[in-house]
Amino acid sequence: MSSGHKTVSGFCTVLLGLVLVLVGHVLHWPVWAWAVAAFLFAAAALVLSRLATPAVDPLSQEFTAEPDRPTDPPERREQTVTDVVLPSAAEDYDFRFSATVRWWPQELPKDSPPFSPAGVAVSAVLERARAVTEGWQPHRGSLAQHRLVGELAVMLPDPGGRVLAMAENVTLTLAEADAVRLRKLATVRKDEILWSHERRYERDRREYLGKDVLHDTGSAVVWWLAKNDDQIRKTVDDLGVLAQLSAAANNRDVPERYAALVPRPTGAPEADGRPNGNGHNGYGYNGNGHNGYGHNGLPQFGRAFGEEGTGVPAPVDAFERLLAAMGVPTGHEDSGVLARALYEGAAQVGREEASEDIRRRFDPAAAPEPSSSTVPGEEDGADAPEI
Repeated sequence: MSSGHKTVSGFCTVLLGLVLVLVGHVLHWPVWAWAVAAFLFAAAALVLSRLATPAVDPLSQEFTAEPDRPTDPPERREQTVTDVVLPSAAEDYDFRFSATVRWWPQELPKDSPPFSPAGVAVSAVLERARAVTEGWQPHRGSLAQHRLVGELAVMLPDPGGRVLAMAENVTLTLAEADAVRLRKLATVRKDEILWSHERRYERDRREYLGKDVLHDTGSAVVWWLAKNDDQIRKTVDDLGVLAQLSAAANNRDVPERYAALVPRPTGAPEADGRPNGNGHNGYGYNGNGHNGYGHNGLPQFGRAFGEEGTGVPAPVDAFERLLAAMGVPTGHEDSGVLARALYEGAAQVGREEASEDIRRRFDPAAAPEPSSSTVPGEEDGADAPEI
């Protein structure tokens, strides 16, 4: 009997004795009643001690000849896998898979061959994981990991039905070098798409301006009025600019009906040889209402451009403008000296024919004396030089 059982038995015996004593004093028992009560009390105490004592186990360790054998450890039903390469949807970019694989054996027929439950369970889990990862792009690795956690969280049998397998603590990563390459490729791809859109925008804008807005002068005027419908007067003043702009956009000459309205650049010579200066209003017009063009918009080829309209100044007129620029009057004797020097220099290089008219006009010594057979004022049928 243990100490606890002994304490309980003693406490119950003392409590029962006190109850009998109190009842005997209250009822004033006679002596023989006290003897009977004492006998019953002793019998009850003996019965109570018997009931409180546990039965002895005949097979207890203290009755055996050998000590107890240790129990076998529980079977380990989990396996950790680390950095297993699984394919992704992109070639040459693989995921790294890590997880804790757990399994539960299934009942098999007696003639089944022995096998490793760990190997079967790991193989089944990796096959399920591969079926998931090969459908995901490598840059979606974090989302693929959450999908993989849900797929592998259920105990499912392997293809042979030998074990039930699942996986916990699943992680899915990508090599750092591959992650850097993917970020660079994503940046280049986005820049290429942006550049393609910008190029398409510029091409569409050029086609719109060249084939629609600046197709001809009328289209340019309509386009300008649509954007500036409150500036009609300015549009009329800019007809020449719009005509020149539409002609340049289509590699054509300005139509003849708009040629007179085309502005002339500042500094271009006028018909009188003076440059286009402050007396012009920006459209080639001077203070006298003349813009250097004829009534049909073509330039007037006069003295400044030669008598034959070739666009090249005549030598005599060019030399006369040179004298004016040097401050030498036309009839001054210095003009003859300069004309003679120009003629002699031109003769040395074989260009005396071009300066012959200059020498005869500005060098009095070069004029031949009139003969008796010639009419005064004429020499060899040629006009006398102007004095």
